[in-house]
Amino acid sequence: MRADVFPQSELRDHSYWEQAKCPLVCLVFLTPLLVIYEVGVLLFSESSQTVVRNGADHWMRMGLQSIGLNAQHALPFLIVFGLVGWHFVGRYPCKISTDTLLGMVSESLLFAFCLVVLGQLQNVAFRELNISPDLMIGQDALPRILAFVGAGVYEEVMFRLCLLPMLFGIFRVLAMPIKWAAVLSVLSTSLIFSLAHYVGSSAETLTLFSFTFRSLAGLFFAGLFYFRGFGITVGCHAAYDVIVGFLMELNG
Repeated sequence: MRADVFPQSELRDHSYWEQAKCPLVCLVFLTPLLVIYEVGVLLFSESSQTVVRNGADHWMRMGLQSIGLNAQHALPFLIVFGLVGWHFVGRYPCKISTDTLLGMVSESLLFAFCLVVLGQLQNVAFRELNISPDLMIGQDALPRILAFVGAGVYEEVMFRLCLLPMLFGIFRVLAMPIKWAAVLSVLSTSLIFSLAHYVGSSAETLTLFSFTFRSLAGLFFAGLFYFRGFGITVGCHAAYDVIVGFLMELNG
């Protein structure tokens, strides 16, 4: 059959690589993570004083409270409505299938392991330079896993879904060329993403190793967001955090 029998847009629209980037598919993909995290937070907040919410989640909820919204319920629904609105405003053709969702799970795990390898390579480089990597403070396993899942969702919402396009738009308003606006917005959000881990009540100790790696991770997630879409970026981030947290539990 000749390739020109179907319009190119139709061929593109039904490709897995395009469908995985569709906002509605991303919403379906990340909904289980969002539900697990929110339910887990409610259960732990009622039964213990364990801190489960991550910084990005807390900051966004504080912002919503400052404008009079019920942050407990508003934030998850804003994510849902935002992705649905993005889907319809962008007029994305969409086909939600099990194969696409399974493919997104596989990609998320693959990219998460790539990020693990990147961290190990940086670890080797720092050891060669006689720089000791930082240590992580141990916590209960289940709250940590929930926090990791929440970080995958809310940090990507804050830094990639919201802040990255916003900075790009600001740079474009300042008459900056598209390429430079893209580069500076990616670099800026990656540095801010890294610095955010050292701010607030749950701030970690700032070390060169952790700051450098998180900056590289921010670049990695930004590239993933651009090339593979929001859903896979969330999946990769959450999977990486859970994998590393699990390995640290075993080593601990």
